[in-house]
Amino acid sequence: MIKPVVVIVGRPNVGKSTLFNRMTKSHAAIVDDFPGVTRDRNYRDATWEGKTFMVVDTGGFYPDPPEDLFVQAKEQALFAIDEGDIILHLLDGKDGLTPADMELARLIRASGKQVLWAVNKIDAHTKDDRLYDFYPIGSEDLWPISSVTGYGYEEFMERLSELLPDFYEEAVEYPKIAVVGRPNAGKSTLVNALLGKKRMLVSPVPGTTRDAVDSICTYHGSKYLLIDTAGIRRKGKIGYSIERFSMVRAVRSIERCDLALVVFDASEGITEQDLKIAGIVKEYGKGAIFLLNKWDMVGDPEEVFKTIIPELQRKAWFSPYAPVVTISGLVKKRITKVFPIIDVVMEERKKRISTGELNRFFREIISGISLPMYKGKDVKLYYMTQVKEEPPAFVIFANYPDSIKDSHLRFIEKGLREYFGFHGTPLRIYIRERKREKNN
Repeated sequence: MIKPVVVIVGRPNVGKSTLFNRMTKSHAAIVDDFPGVTRDRNYRDATWEGKTFMVVDTGGFYPDPPEDLFVQAKEQALFAIDEGDIILHLLDGKDGLTPADMELARLIRASGKQVLWAVNKIDAHTKDDRLYDFYPIGSEDLWPISSVTGYGYEEFMERLSELLPDFYEEAVEYPKIAVVGRPNAGKSTLVNALLGKKRMLVSPVPGTTRDAVDSICTYHGSKYLLIDTAGIRRKGKIGYSIERFSMVRAVRSIERCDLALVVFDASEGITEQDLKIAGIVKEYGKGAIFLLNKWDMVGDPEEVFKTIIPELQRKAWFSPYAPVVTISGLVKKRITKVFPIIDVVMEERKKRISTGELNRFFREIISGISLPMYKGKDVKLYYMTQVKEEPPAFVIFANYPDSIKDSHLRFIEKGLREYFGFHGTPLRIYIRERKREKNN
């Protein structure tokens, strides 16, 4: 079952981002240690009473709002109708009900989606007076809250929790492969080619695919679940900001998969959004294979190959482990080569190294690391153990963990890959403190 999505919509400055931060327990933009992940995150997981869901703050999609702020709010409402399972329409208790609120409410109600109306910027003393103004919106089920102080928040979240379906991980016995990439990179064409039939609507218009579609693909007797990431379809004169909204759908597919086929449009080169998607794949700990698609449209393949591979390695430096394959979904060029690579990456993700073997490697690798002093004391790395698979995760025990830098971890990760492979999968390396003896 796909994780439910709760989308917060409303006019500008009604407090959407503040409510988003409270629901997701985040209070600042997320800054990652590698490029390719959007830094001002407008989607994030949340949990309430044991139920997990994704929250989307539509207010975060516009760093430079258009002149017509109502057009912005209406566009976000359209996105919520398409993508959200539950829509939170946030109203401003200080400003009162406006014609824009009424129009948004009408639009959302017509969708048939489950809606919660919350009146923000309320406290116990003003609740009754201010709520009365909002009854014309057509619902008596109005929730007074303050996203700043937390007034009414628990009662509101309990109601939301009642509406949320139970989320559980899918039990699929074969690999779950997400096909991700920016709009018009050729994802659906590739999936159709792999399946050998026209499963998805294909069009040269970016964002044609409306919904994520799962398909079973068989290759030499092995089965794979292909998840085609939906794009965002334009709606008349109100056009979605495809570059931003489509990222939410990509995240939903990446969350569900074991491995992502990251599809690049080789005819257009490596773009920022390509790197964002590749970064999200790494962030979620999924296996990755980079596919340079539309290779049939490249004018001089040999020369382009000499330039695009170094460019990809330079720009996607955070995922040096990802195999790269040039393909064409349209003419079915080299597309079946992905299946043996998928099999290899799936095995690498499940690989477990014994503690003895791992520490023989560890003793050798740390001999090449120059560790700094920590408050005038020697820093020691004691031993290393693997604690998890899919993706492989390791813990290193040290006397002063705070002294270990990212550059040290990258050096150790490079050594792990040289010794043990781990092709196509990210690694997690954590530093933990080993209790020091009293005389240290």
